[in-house]
Amino acid sequence: MNSILVIGAGKIGSTIADMLHETGDYAVTVADSSAAALEAVARDGVKTIQLDFNDAVALQSALKGHYAVLSAAPYHLTGHVAQAARLAGVNYFDLTEDVATTRMVKELAEEATTAFIPQCGLAPGFISIVAHDIARRFDKLDTVRLRVGALPQYPSNALSYNLTWSTDGVINEYIERCEAVVDGKLREVPAMEELEEFSLDGTRYEAFNTSGGLGTLCETLDGQVRSLNYKTIRYPGHCALMRVLLNDLQLRNRREVLKDILENAVPATMQDMVIVFVTVTGERGGRHVQETYARKIYGQTVGGVQRTAIQVTTAAGICAMLDLLVEGKLPQQGFCRQEEIDLDTFMANRFGRVYSGELLEEQEGTAAKKIRLDAVA
Repeated sequence: MNSILVIGAGKIGSTIADMLHETGDYAVTVADSSAAALEAVARDGVKTIQLDFNDAVALQSALKGHYAVLSAAPYHLTGHVAQAARLAGVNYFDLTEDVATTRMVKELAEEATTAFIPQCGLAPGFISIVAHDIARRFDKLDTVRLRVGALPQYPSNALSYNLTWSTDGVINEYIERCEAVVDGKLREVPAMEELEEFSLDGTRYEAFNTSGGLGTLCETLDGQVRSLNYKTIRYPGHCALMRVLLNDLQLRNRREVLKDILENAVPATMQDMVIVFVTVTGERGGRHVQETYARKIYGQTVGGVQRTAIQVTTAAGICAMLDLLVEGKLPQQGFCRQEEIDLDTFMANRFGRVYSGELLEEQEGTAAKKIRLDAVA
């Protein structure tokens, strides 16, 4: 039985711990700085340890003897976990969407004797696996569009949004610059820009640039695609209101104030859904064709506790990658990109099956059923 240390006892960390514990195949320990958070996650067979993630010596000591560490810590602490994993010689997984952190992880992975597998969640993570799986079936690529949203099923406020995961993570992806391929060249583009609207199964949505969702896909497809971008899906009107907060009120420079406002004014919800929407166009067999993958995924019960869609999809991604490493289906040392695993292998995994969801499009080589993309001027 492999010993696993989960860093973070929050919404995602607790879901990861329950998913792994339920299998009976992993000995799970959860670390967090909060005694209250650890008390909430503690159960028979799951160990806990109170740990200051900023204490490098204590963190490295806690990692020793484990097969792998799975970081569900806030993005600004993820780098500390990666450094400790390298020094302790354990396999490393994370969920970060932060571009700078992933670059650090890539450097740490050089000549490492263990595997370093970052960005194992929904986006980045599963979305890259889907996009690359579709893209490799084309003779020549033109455009690759990745769209993901974690949305309330029943929006009832002006933002048409409820908190379903890390507030820090949402703010970070709304502010930091985004990677994209534009006219065949790798570039950085601003977040909250290039707004578009689309209709899916009769419901209107909007999408706009956010940071980190592409993971390493830009590097993987560099020189092969004319246009590659990632956008976050929201209900119409959300982007305009967030621009007021970030730009007009200059809260992009006062993140703690913005976090306090959102967490005290925007309610959380357990009734969410995740939309995964990937469209690839290019040439196949001498024809210009399009292939689309679109699904909706809802929450489910894990370990006797109802979990949100964003919790189960994020946790399932990192748990599946751990399983695949144990099974020898991923590189056993060095840096591993999400897109190195093919979609069928991921979906066949016991955790990957969470993503089967509600299939919205099955037709290869055609535009997605009931989906229309319209650029907004």
